Amino acid sequence: MAVSAPTSTDVRLAAHTTLRLGGPATRLVPASSADEIVAAVGDADRAGDPVLVLGGGSNLVVADEGFAGTAVLLASRGVRTGRRDDGSVLVTVEAGEDWDDVVAACVDEGLGGIECLSGIPGRSGATPVQNVGAYGVEVADLLVDVDLYDRRAGRVREHVPAAELGLGYRTSVLKGRDSVDGAIVLRVRFALSGDGLSAPIRYAELARRLDVAAGERVPARAARETVLELRRGKGMVLDAGDHDTWSAGSFFTNPIVAVADAPDLEGLATWPAGDGMLKLSAAGLIQASGFDRGHPGPGGRVGLSSRHVLALTNRGSGRTEDLLALAREVRDGVAARTGVDLRPEPVLVGCSI
Repeated sequence: MAVSAPTSTDVRLAAHTTLRLGGPATRLVPASSADEIVAAVGDADRAGDPVLVLGGGSNLVVADEGFAGTAVLLASRGVRTGRRDDGSVLVTVEAGEDWDDVVAACVDEGLGGIECLSGIPGRSGATPVQNVGAYGVEVADLLVDVDLYDRRAGRVREHVPAAELGLGYRTSVLKGRDSVDGAIVLRVRFALSGDGLSAPIRYAELARRLDVAAGERVPARAARETVLELRRGKGMVLDAGDHDTWSAGSFFTNPIVAVADAPDLEGLATWPAGDGMLKLSAAGLIQASGFDRGHPGPGGRVGLSSRHVLALTNRGSGRTEDLLALAREVRDGVAARTGVDLRPEPVLVGCSI
């Protein structure tokens, strides 16, 4: 029988988030295997204790007051590969694996399809929860199935198909601390190509940098290196010495609105979203509403990144409430200028905007 790992008490969650913000959890339990994750969460559930599952903390905003419950830190490791009948390669990844390490290892092994998701911080188990996406590729494009711990049923469900996860734009049925089935991802499986080539290049900026036409495939390594260059230029690759990277990535999702409701803003990037809907550039809306790169929040302790207006950053001495105040200022300013409601992408724990 699995035994929960040693527990720490009153550990500040700031140390476990990329924003470096957040007060203490009552308990912090590291879990180094799927069995330990199940044991730690199950013990807390049976005790009636709230549970927060922590990976890399790259998509979390935790209240200054912290979390009154058990934080389970995913530390499970393991990556396995195997050929499928159709010639693709099945990659099985434990939830606690560092995501970019997995991407790098796949590229090194000549596996393609995942390279455009390079440089994204966090743990692999979080990728289907958020349906992580970047540069024209989403986890939904690659995911085969997942193993879950169903908290409500108190059992592990293996090989749950991706089609059952409600994967959408930066969302799934698993998103949020109170997901619809109370489930926690234990491991994920992806289908990748074994020819060393990337997924078709769909993102215009990436295609230009690679000097290829949209839809072409390139060596996966070339795509990964170019994506990392683009992300570094926007402060989206973690660097402890660079406050522009002390963020939760893009704070607001690109809003999807009816074509008839789209604001008439010159130069605003838009993308068709089907059924008479249009996806709008959140960054474009923010800039059109008078918020420039480096725009300061309360006391200059937080601010928009100096490289990318979608990133709300901790400048080194910020508090969560400072960040939330900045988020409200941006949200309200965009609504007043454009009539569009911006929604946060990170999971907010014990706080709201």
